[in-house]
Amino acid sequence: MTKYLLTLFFAVSCFQLIAQVKTRAKTKAKPTAGLTVSMANGKAIYINHCLTCHQADGGGVPNMNPPLIKTSYVTGDHTQLIKVVLNGFSENIDIDGESYSNVMPAHDFLKDREIADVLTYVRKSFGNKGGAITAAQVRAVREKNKKKAVIKNI
Repeated sequence: MTKYLLTLFFAVSCFQLIAQVKTRAKTKAKPTAGLTVSMANGKAIYINHCLTCHQADGGGVPNMNPPLIKTSYVTGDHTQLIKVVLNGFSENIDIDGESYSNVMPAHDFLKDREIADVLTYVRKSFGNKGGAITAAQVRAVREKNKKKAVIKNI
């Protein structure tokens, strides 16, 4: 009888342990798109697409490529910043009293999530304290850009 009870207790304990492990595995398996992940992805995208012109420290190149350090352009209106990444620009631009003349190509080939991640990285790096950018915000700006392009072509 004692052996039977011990065997039954052991079996129940094993089933409970297996259930706990499965529950923990399911909880850990869910990907989180938190700020840490966004920053890491954004940094990788920055290194691949932005570093050459804006430099490793975000300082840019005087009179050519604007700095990304504490400028109103970076920390201000997120819509304007998203448009720059999507459309690039080829005109002289004044940012916080300084003029910059280098052409920035459009990066509209990047996915919405990639643009959101790189802009979040820039807005929260180099001493900046800007808010995060979401893929939904990028998608909304991209959609408005498409509508404007269609209207221009008519």
